[in-house]
Amino acid sequence: MAALGWSDFFDAQLGADETSLARLRIATVHRSRLTAEGPAGAVKVNLPATSKTTDFAVGDWVLADPETRMFLRRLDRHALLERKTEGARVPQLIAANVDTLFIVTSCNDDFNPARLERYLALANEAETQPVIVLTKADQARTVTPFEEQAKALQRGLSVVTLNAKTPEAAQVLAPWCGPGQTVALVGSSGVGKSTLLNTLANKTGEDAQATGGIREDDAKGRHTTTARSLHTTQAGGCVIDTPGIRTLHLSDVAAGLDVLFAEIAELAPDCKFRDCTHAHEPGCAVQAGIAAGSVMPDRLERWRKLADENQDNTPQTTGPRGNKKPQGKRRKR
Repeated sequence: MAALGWSDFFDAQLGADETSLARLRIATVHRSRLTAEGPAGAVKVNLPATSKTTDFAVGDWVLADPETRMFLRRLDRHALLERKTEGARVPQLIAANVDTLFIVTSCNDDFNPARLERYLALANEAETQPVIVLTKADQARTVTPFEEQAKALQRGLSVVTLNAKTPEAAQVLAPWCGPGQTVALVGSSGVGKSTLLNTLANKTGEDAQATGGIREDDAKGRHTTTARSLHTTQAGGCVIDTPGIRTLHLSDVAAGLDVLFAEIAELAPDCKFRDCTHAHEPGCAVQAGIAAGSVMPDRLERWRKLADENQDNTPQTTGPRGNKKPQGKRRKR
C-alpha cells in the first residue's frame, strides 16, 4: 500500500468500521468505468447509479467492498490538479494526491516561458512541488539558455535537463520518484512525456506507452497519450501520465500566482492604495521596485495578464454568509 502512495494522511480518515474495506487507488478514469490499483493488482471499480466517473481523478484513493469492488467512499485529497476548459461549467480533474508535478518541455521551439508559468501557477495552487524537466537535451546545440530562462520563472524552482530515452533520466529524477512518492507528467504533445514514462516505469515492448515525434517546422507533436493513467515506477513510486495540453486557461489560482510572482506579491501590500493596479497610481511599491531593479517590467506585464485572466475566469461569490451566490465576471483593471 505504501508503494502505491498510501500514507498516514489517508489512514487517519478511516473510521473504526472501515478498516476491513478494500483501499484502492484510481488508475484510469473512462466515460463509464474506473480501474484501480490495490495490493492484489489492477481491478475494476463498480459504481452505484448515483456516482459519476467525472467525480474521480486518477490518483484518488477510494474505499470499496472487498468482495464486489463496489465503491463506497472517496477519501479526502491532499492535492488536486484541475484546469478550466472552454465552455465547461466545472473544472476538468487532471490528477489527485500528486507530490511533484513534472512540467515537461523540450529544448527546441516548444519551450515557451509564458506557458510554463501557467503550469507553475496550477502546481502552486495545489501545493504540489513543480519541477521543470527539459527534454531532448541531446538535440540542442546548448541547453544553457533554456535552463537559465526556466530557473528565472520562479524562486527556488528545480530545473533538470535530460535525454528521456536514456536510463540516466530515471537517475536524474530519482529524488522525486522514490517509494511512496507520486509524480505527474504534464506538457505539450511531442515533448517526450510518453518516452519519459516508459523510462521511469521501465516499460518495454507491448507494455510501453506509444510515443510520437514532433514536426520539425513548428516543434508541435501529435497526441500519443489520450487518457490519464497511473503506473508504478522502477524506483518504487507512482507516475501519472496525462495527454498533451495545448491551451491551459487559469481559474481560481490567485495563491498560485502569488508564489509564481513572489517579488510582486511581497511588495503589493506596501502600495498606497489597496486596489492598486501597479500601473500608474502614486505611491505604488511595485513601480518603485521596477525603478530599483528588483522587479522586471516584463514580469509585471505577464503577472497582469495572468491575474486578469484568473479574475475573469474565477466565479465571485456575494451575499450573506451561508447564502452566497456566484457573481458574473468582474471588469478588468
